[in-house]
Amino acid sequence: MKVDGDKLKVFALSSNEPLAQKVADELGVSLTNIGLQRFSDGEIAINIEESVRGATAYLVQSTVDPVNDNIMELLIMIDALKRSAVKTINVVMPYFGYSRQDRKALAREPITAKLVANLIVEAGAHRLTTIDLHAAQLQGFFNIPIDHLTTSHLLADYVNEKYGQENIVVVSPDHSGVSRARNFAEKHDWPIAILNRKPRPNKNQILNIIGDVEGKMAIVVDDIIDTGYRTISSADALIAAGAKDVKACATHGVLSAHASQRIGDSAVSELILTDTVRLKDEDQSDKIKVLTVAPMLAEAIEAIQNHHSIH
Repeated sequence: MKVDGDKLKVFALSSNEPLAQKVADELGVSLTNIGLQRFSDGEIAINIEESVRGATAYLVQSTVDPVNDNIMELLIMIDALKRSAVKTINVVMPYFGYSRQDRKALAREPITAKLVANLIVEAGAHRLTTIDLHAAQLQGFFNIPIDHLTTSHLLADYVNEKYGQENIVVVSPDHSGVSRARNFAEKHDWPIAILNRKPRPNKNQILNIIGDVEGKMAIVVDDIIDTGYRTISSADALIAAGAKDVKACATHGVLSAHASQRIGDSAVSELILTDTVRLKDEDQSDKIKVLTVAPMLAEAIEAIQNHHSIH
């Protein structure tokens, strides 16, 4: 890729250093050295260990567990860059934590996604690059330019290459994910089905399935897999309806609360994720396939750096 390494600086914080390294490798640059430490009381201290004056900074940080620590790291690093006289600060946030708190569902709730967006902008970020926000309208929460990338082609191409000879149906786990499932399915002209859910306290009851899944390989498409309960209940319903196999795709594998073990014991035969969230050692499994988003992010950075259109 054609970028000027003297003007472009890529930084990695704690959340996903392996992905940041892959992005730097794709760009043909080295990660810029920083010193990051935590004091005994939990305070975070950051020092940039080389001159970055006049450079364009790209800061890679997903705000995943520990969410609040990673957000604070990000804010402190933005401030450090601003005080080091960089030209622009570009936040590369593959996974945006708090994205599901994007509206008031109850009378006295905060809109935390907007609060986090405000903090990032007020800290001094000039631009944000992110992947598969929980809701596309979250882009409007940021008063800076935002590049919103999607992994639908990456995931769909993997499924097609490995299982294209199968009779595939793409499944949305609920009505809110229909657009996501349709975008995925359109890559290779697959039909879609929808799980009609009735939310109840501590339980997502599936009332019926809209579409034909009998005898087919069902690909459940979601943006985030957190506890895994929705994925598992989807697989159980699809198998009961006659699907011969169920696989699940998601951009962000948060996998909290022993989700990987739960999915490993479920009817899901394969879980396909990307590396927007770093997979913990204990979550490694033969059932989980991880695709990298590094080339996609590097292409976006190159386009930004060279003032080209990303799409």
